[in-house]
Formats: sequence, C-alpha cells, structure tokens
Amino acid sequence: MGIVEEAHNVRVVGRVGRVGGSGERTIVLAHGFGTDQSVWKHLVPHLLDEFRVVLYDNMGAGTTNPDYFDFDRYATLEGYTMDLLAILEELGVDSCVYVGHSVSAAVGALASISRPDLFSKLILLGGSPRYLNDEGYYGGFEREDLDQLFEAIRSNYKAWASGFAPLCVGADMESVAVQEFSRTLFNMRPDIALSVAQAIFESDVRGALGLISVPCHILQSTKDLAVPVVVSEYWHRNLGGDSIVEVMPSNGHLPQLSSPEIVIPVILRHIRYDIEA
Repeated sequence: MGIVEEAHNVRVVGRVGRVGGSGERTIVLAHGFGTDQSVWKHLVPHLLDEFRVVLYDNMGAGTTNPDYFDFDRYATLEGYTMDLLAILEELGVDSCVYVGHSVSAAVGALASISRPDLFSKLILLGGSPRYLNDEGYYGGFEREDLDQLFEAIRSNYKAWASGFAPLCVGADMESVAVQEFSRTLFNMRPDIALSVAQAIFESDVRGALGLISVPCHILQSTKDLAVPVVVSEYWHRNLGGDSIVEVMPSNGHLPQLSSPEIVIPVILRHIRYDIEA
C-alpha cells in the first residue's frame, strides 16, 4: 500500500483483480463532512459483483491520523481535490464513475476540471457549489447562520454535534442513522472539525461550474437542512457539460444512511446507466 492510500485508509473491494485495462469498471465513493467511508455501507454490497470499488476517508475524518491534517492545505477544497487525484494516480485508475456526497461532490467536480479523462461520470449526491446566500443565489445560509455554527463548534463541540446530528439526518436521536452519524462526528477532533466546516461552508465553486465537461447526475433529497432543492437546479443550469437532476423523496442530508431503501436503487440506476450507455 502506498503512502497516500495508507493516509486515507483506502480500500479496494469487489472485482479487485480487474486492475487496469479497458475492461476495468471502477466506482469511487467519496464521503462528506462528519462521516467516513462507512457512510456507504448500504451501497457497497450491491456493487461488489460488478465493479472494482474504491473507498477512502477524507483527511480530517475521525478515522484518519490527525497528525496528517495540514490546516493550511485543507483551508480550501483544493487540498481535498489534490488528495483525490493523488489517490487515483497511486491506484492506477484511468477511468471511473465517481460518487461524491456533500462536500465531495464539489471536490469531484473540481478534480474533473484538471483531469476530465479520469472521470466517465460524476454522481453528485447532496452537493452544493456555495452554501452562503448571495445576490440572485439561494444557498440556504446567511452569514450570521455560519458565524453561529462556527461559534457553537468552537465553544462546545460535543453539545453542538449532539444537536446537529438529528437536524442534519432529519430524524430523531433514537434512529440508527442519527446514531451512526453521531459516532463519526464525535470521532473528529474538535479543532479539525471546525477547520473542515469552515473550509466547506465558506467555499464557492460557482465560477468553475462552466469548466466541468464530464457528464453529471445530480441527486438531491426533497428536504435537506444543508442543501435546498433549488441548488440542484443551479448545478444543472450552470454546468459546462451534460447533466440531469433527480430529486428523491428522501429526507435529510445523509439519505444513503437514513433512507437507503429509496436512495440506493437510485444511485445504482445512475451508475449502471453510465456503464451501459
């Protein structure tokens, strides 16, 4: 295992013998804030027989070594974008279907601008090009909302995480999905969690959308605390390449955990559409 793979807890499962060559069919699964690769646990079993599946943890996730977290490198999404490209290079991936959840949707989009040849399709689940409202743009958050969010993380991380988890998932504390998200949230070091949250919620990739030439499938929950439905239409109108939008009858920002019976078939359909097209 290479240095990059080890740092990001990279796992390659499924049809792992089919490495390289034109017959290889690779799916890359990338998670969002406060989670790790375990967020894909309901999806992965459905992929193993058909695909080579690559999972990894974003730097800063509780499963990664906090000593590797460079606060300057990860002050913007560029650091995460470089990590993704480094993982693909180290694994020798020459083409993949990339499934990016939350911030990893934007990360995959940015990576595809630098290396469009590496991505046959982007499946963007609950992603946003900008979280802050702006003139003519509704991202869902005002400046004071983010200031309060950052202060809450800074002052008492555990209390904030306990309240944020059910709101983000869209379920009560007793639900399995909320308990799972709470576990991965609590695994993050508080100062790293604050830095990651600031990088994500302060990000703005709207200016780069026209440079994205890779086909995109934009998947969105009907009700999502972090990303309003109108954001999915913004992606669709402003991307440089072909794109389609599917709004799912699911609730919450982590629908692959909270509504797998709805979301997993949708993701599989979009993955297979790409492969068979």
